[in-house]
Amino acid sequence: MTLRVLSCLHSLLTRIHPSVCPNANMSWTHSSLLALLTLICALSLSPEADSAAVPNDNSAKDAKGPLKKIFLKEADATNFFKRRSRRSSKSQDEINAEQRQVLAADERRREFHEEKRNEYENHAEEQNDEQDERTRESTEQWREFHYDGMYPPQEYNRQSI
Repeated sequence: MTLRVLSCLHSLLTRIHPSVCPNANMSWTHSSLLALLTLICALSLSPEADSAAVPNDNSAKDAKGPLKKIFLKEADATNFFKRRSRRSSKSQDEINAEQRQVLAADERRREFHEEKRNEYENHAEEQNDEQDERTRESTEQWREFHYDGMYPPQEYNRQSI
């Protein structure tokens, strides 16, 4: 397949510009190098190659919002670890940012546990209501079954002495 592509490229180049390949018996290494060079030129001139490139300092300066916070200038990136040793104190901004993260995590944890507690309380309340209803029904059935026809009904179907 590669040879077919190279031969097609070679024939196209000779038809387009005969001075590129003056010798018809040009070796395959020369033609493959020529094809490689044309491919590199085509890729370097394509707009997709520019979009895949790493942005330079000008685009980092123009960045707005969160992108400005993510990408550092080269000088700042190289000096980052030099400025911060293992024992150096943190800046107030770093302390505040860490504190905000801790507070946000605590709030999320608190909301999660509150939601779980509410779910459990609702479930327990429903279970208790169902149990109370079953107890009330069974008590009513017992009273109806044991009612002796006297008013007021006597407990356990006994006559008072």
